[in-house]
Amino acid sequence: MPLGLIALAIGGFGIGLTEFVIAGLLPEVAADFAVSEADAGWLISGYALSVVVGALVLTAATSRFGRKKVLAALFVLFIVGNLLSATAPTYEGLLAGRIVAALCHGAFFGIGSVVAADMVPANKKAGAVALMFTGLTTANVLGVPLGTLLGQHYGWRSTFWVIAVIGVIALAGILALVPADRHGATGGKLRSELRAFASGQVWLSITATVFGFGGMFGAFTYIAYTLTQVSGFPTSTVPWLLVLFGVGGFIGNTLGGKAADRSVDRSLIVVLAGLAVVMVFFGLTAASPAATIASLLLMSIFGFATIPALQTRVMHFASTAPTLASGANIGAFNVGNALGAWLGGVTITAGLGYTSPIWAGAAMTALALIVVLVAARTVRTADGRRAAAPQLADSLAG
Repeated sequence: MPLGLIALAIGGFGIGLTEFVIAGLLPEVAADFAVSEADAGWLISGYALSVVVGALVLTAATSRFGRKKVLAALFVLFIVGNLLSATAPTYEGLLAGRIVAALCHGAFFGIGSVVAADMVPANKKAGAVALMFTGLTTANVLGVPLGTLLGQHYGWRSTFWVIAVIGVIALAGILALVPADRHGATGGKLRSELRAFASGQVWLSITATVFGFGGMFGAFTYIAYTLTQVSGFPTSTVPWLLVLFGVGGFIGNTLGGKAADRSVDRSLIVVLAGLAVVMVFFGLTAASPAATIASLLLMSIFGFATIPALQTRVMHFASTAPTLASGANIGAFNVGNALGAWLGGVTITAGLGYTSPIWAGAAMTALALIVVLVAARTVRTADGRRAAAPQLADSLAG
């Protein structure tokens, strides 16, 4: 295993920690700056929106530079953002620090996915991408609970100081362990990167990302209400159930990478179908604590198993210039998250109950499955035509 993948995973861990840990620190931040819970929530939604912007704008803006240099520069930006957060004198200063840190998120995972895949043979590319994203899932399992605990005991600023140190370690690892670029610039000229979006398969892949991962995230956004109001768990158990969800994500990401290395489309079809079935089961049995625990774990496993395949698929069909398309797909994950959370909120507001986001998520996942089935069929049809063309030419020549 190339050591450069470990450096990318450490970077993913730091970014994942920055994204998720704020949820556990919102009460302390809101009290410190005397802002409402709704205003404090912008520290989460503002981050998510900035991820989408950074995924497209920074990836495009750096397309003429070497990938290793860009990754290093992005982590300098990440460190600066977290230092701004740690030293913020006002709520607006903290929000600015969050936005600066978020700008590197999409570009890092977009460019990092291409770099990770370039380090290994063709039959191990999805596994390499999965290893980089392991840092993100590990941040959910270990980083967020520990970061929240640190912030509660030593102040929320201490968490951001620690994240900045993790950023320095990741930066050193990227400089020392990530190999020099094989192909020069991240994607050559921006015009060549934009040509990748002429592929219908790239757009189908991005669409599958929005609905596939967004469906699971929409259900997860309101999971605390489901666990306490429907399943009957006490509030004190929710953090431990979320750790279980994080463990499932780690397992799913790892297994999903291995499955996608064998067949991207086949693994996506199986995983999305499995996720839809699990969410339907969850919606039907949410009143049972035992069934809820099983559903929560399986939803996480199947949901996170989609990530390596979704990311690898868009890179494959944008193979001549994959960097911007890869970054766009990272943005698509966050668009899906926002869409799923919004749709779940709409169903609750409509009075459909706290299991309604799960049903909405199941519908989104089913839509993603249909998109992948159409995309896979289109590929098989095109391959069949290409295979038949030489035979037709031979028969005409004869």
